[in-house]
Amino acid sequence: MLSILAAGSIFFPGLFLLSKRFLKHGPGLRWSEKDAVIVSSRLVSSIQAIMASSAGYIIACSCKDIIEDQHWLTSSYILFAVPYFIYDIYAMFLCYWYKLQVKDHEEDSEAKPMRSAISGYLRREFLMVLHHVVMVTVCFPVSVFWRQGKGDYFQGVMFLAELSTPSVCLGKILIQYKQQHTLLHKVNGALMLVTFFICRVLLFPYLYYAYGRYASIPFYMVPLSVPWQYNAGAALLMAPQVYWFSLICRGAFRLFTRASRHKAANISTDSEPKTSLQPPANGYSPRETDSH
Repeated sequence: MLSILAAGSIFFPGLFLLSKRFLKHGPGLRWSEKDAVIVSSRLVSSIQAIMASSAGYIIACSCKDIIEDQHWLTSSYILFAVPYFIYDIYAMFLCYWYKLQVKDHEEDSEAKPMRSAISGYLRREFLMVLHHVVMVTVCFPVSVFWRQGKGDYFQGVMFLAELSTPSVCLGKILIQYKQQHTLLHKVNGALMLVTFFICRVLLFPYLYYAYGRYASIPFYMVPLSVPWQYNAGAALLMAPQVYWFSLICRGAFRLFTRASRHKAANISTDSEPKTSLQPPANGYSPRETDSH
């Protein structure tokens, strides 16, 4: 157990440092510290998400009995990923810190002290920090010790929630570098909307549905048939997912309405009558020919 925890503690921060160093000093790159930190943190999050999703797929496909079957990868990956959530709290703060420095520089004001930056970071990212803390202090002991080897299938399906993370990370990078107008951003936004809804919002209803099939009880009876702790845990984990999904929907609505307005404005401009002030095909303007 300790060796797996140690491996995760080395892997995620080490990958972040290697990525940052490569972006700053790699041939032909020479990125700034801020850019290297932001992109490296998103890269590590995406790699963790791919690893978790892969582990979840293997576990879910291997468990025929969704309650009794076990897979060694379940507890092993939980132990390996726990240090990631601790590292990611720090990585998110670094991203916030460098963005804050750039903002202060643009406003010609003095850099804010560290204490003020930490309090601002906790206010801005309170829900995400709380999510990470709960994952370490509650979900980790529940998943490794309290389950007593039961329900590896459900744990594997929950790992699949990370399928939406790479598109979320790419979206944040594109917004950070003002690439909202690109086709990549629009395609990624649609992909993020679909994967987040399926893998995070529909996740818990599906778990209830799967247990209902296993126990041969109707879906609506499942909450009444399981201990209240399961219902409370599912509600606490699902609530932030629904909130974040609402934010994604609002962002997608703004993006596509802005694109529609821009397209309509271009059509309106193209439909205006042409004036004689436009230069003719030979490249000379009417004013220039009149002056001779």
